[in-house]
Amino acid sequence: MTIPGRHSTRGRRPPSASASASVATTTRVPLRKLFRVASVACGIQFGWALQLSLLTPYVQELGIPHAWASLIWLCGPLSGLIVQPLSGHLSDRCTSPFGRRRPFIAAGSVSVAIAVLIIGNSADIGHALGDDPQAPKRTRAVVIFVLGFWLLDVANNVTQAPCRALLADLTGKDHRRTRIANAYYSMFMAFGNVLGFAAGSYSSWYTIFPFTVTSSCSINCANLKSAFILDVILLIITSCVSISSAQELPLSTGNGIMHSAEETQQQLNNEQEAFFFELFGSFRYLSMPVWIILIVTAFTWIGWFPFLLFDTDWMGREIYRGKPNVGKNYHTGVRMGALGLMLNSIVLGLTSVGIEKLCRKWGAGFLWGISNIFMSLCFVAMLVISFVSKNLQFPRDGLPPDGIVVPALIVFAVLGAPLAVTYSVPYAMVSTRAESLGLGQGLAMGVLNLAIVIPQVIVSVGSGPWDQLFGGGNSPAFAVAAAAAFVSGLVAILALPQSPPIKTRPHH
Repeated sequence: MTIPGRHSTRGRRPPSASASASVATTTRVPLRKLFRVASVACGIQFGWALQLSLLTPYVQELGIPHAWASLIWLCGPLSGLIVQPLSGHLSDRCTSPFGRRRPFIAAGSVSVAIAVLIIGNSADIGHALGDDPQAPKRTRAVVIFVLGFWLLDVANNVTQAPCRALLADLTGKDHRRTRIANAYYSMFMAFGNVLGFAAGSYSSWYTIFPFTVTSSCSINCANLKSAFILDVILLIITSCVSISSAQELPLSTGNGIMHSAEETQQQLNNEQEAFFFELFGSFRYLSMPVWIILIVTAFTWIGWFPFLLFDTDWMGREIYRGKPNVGKNYHTGVRMGALGLMLNSIVLGLTSVGIEKLCRKWGAGFLWGISNIFMSLCFVAMLVISFVSKNLQFPRDGLPPDGIVVPALIVFAVLGAPLAVTYSVPYAMVSTRAESLGLGQGLAMGVLNLAIVIPQVIVSVGSGPWDQLFGGGNSPAFAVAAAAAFVSGLVAILALPQSPPIKTRPHH
C-alpha cells in the first residue's frame, strides 16, 4: 500500500523530507568545535561501560538466574527500536529556540543521571520497601533495578541519535569531515569506556565513598553505587561542554522563511502522527548499497551483543570458575574482565584516530569487512580459551594461571580495533547518503538503529535459553557471534562499494 503523499518511484526523495533537511552551514565548522561537541559521548559511554561490565553480574546477585539475565537487557533494544528513531525524527523538526538537537541531548543526559542513581540505590530502596538483605532473591530490589535499567536505556536512546545528527548537521556535505566527526565521537566513546571500565575494575570505591555501604548494600554493591556517582559528575561536565559548543539555528528560521507558531505546530503534529509510517516507509526509498549497509550492521551486532552482554560474566564463570554470591572467584573474574574491557577501550580510542585515513586508503567497506572477520577470529579464540580453562588443573589457591588470564585479556584488548570500526564507519556511510535519500540526519540514524536493535532483541531473547540448552555457560552464544561476524565480514567485502571516497567541495 502506498503511503499518502509519497511517490512510488524507488529512490525518489520523499516530499516530507524537506522539513527534516539539515540547516545549511554557511561556514566550515572548526575541528576543535566538532571535538568539543562530540565530548558528550564520553559521559554517556562511561555509564554504558559500567552497565556492560557490572550490571549482568549485579542482577544475578539480586537473585535473577543466569539463563534469564539476558532478558533484563531486552529493554535496551526494545526502547531503541522506538525511542531512538523517534527522538531523531523529532529533533529533525524541533523548533525550540535553543536549536533542534540540544534540547534532546540535555533532556536525555538528565534522565541518564536519574536512572543510574536509581540503579545504584536499588538494593537500598528494595530494603526500604521490605526486602530481606540476606534472602537469595530480593524481589523488590529487582523491580526497582529493572525500572531504573529501562529508564537508563530509554534515556541513552533519547540522547544518541540527536548527538550523531548534530555532528552531521555541523559537517554538512563534507564527507571527509563527517568521517572525522564520527571518529571523534568514537574516540570519546573509547575514553568514556576506559574511565568506566577502570572504575568497574577498582574494588575500593567504598573507602572513598563510605556512606555507600549500608546493611542492604554490601561492598560490591557499594562499589557499583560509587561508580555511578562518578558517572553523574562526568555526564554533567561533558553535556555542558557539548551543548555550549554547538550553535544551532532554530528550524523555523533556518531556511530563511518565518512561519507562525500555529502553522509550525500544526505541521509538526501532522508529521509526528505519521512518524512510524515515515520511518518504516523510508525503507522503500533505500538504494541497494544502503540495504547492504543495514544487513552488514545487523549481522555485526548479532556478533557484538553476546560479547557486550556476557564479557565479564564469561571471565568470572568460565575463566575463574566462580559463581555469583559464592566465594570470591566470580567477583575477582568480573573485575579482571572490567580491566580487559578498559584495555579494549584504549585500543578502540587509538584505532579511532586512524580510521579516516584507513577508509581513504582501503575503502570503508573493505575496512569494515576485514575488521568483522578479525572479530570473528577473536570470538573463536575465546571459545578455545574456555575449552582449555575447563580442562585445566588450577593451582591450590583456586585462581586460574597466568597462561589462561593473559590470553583472555589480550583477546579483550584487540577486540577494541573492530569495535572502533563498528562505532564509526556505519554511521558515516549512512550519514553521507541521508540527503540523497531525502531523510533528515536524525531519521537516517533511526533507520540505521533499527538494524542494530532488532538483532539485539533476537540475542536478548535467545541467548539465555540457548546457553542453558548447552550447559549454562556463555560459549554457545559466542559461537553464534563468531559465525555472524564472519558472515557480515564477507558480505561487507563482497557487496559494499569499495570505491575511493568522494572528494568534498570547499565551503564558501
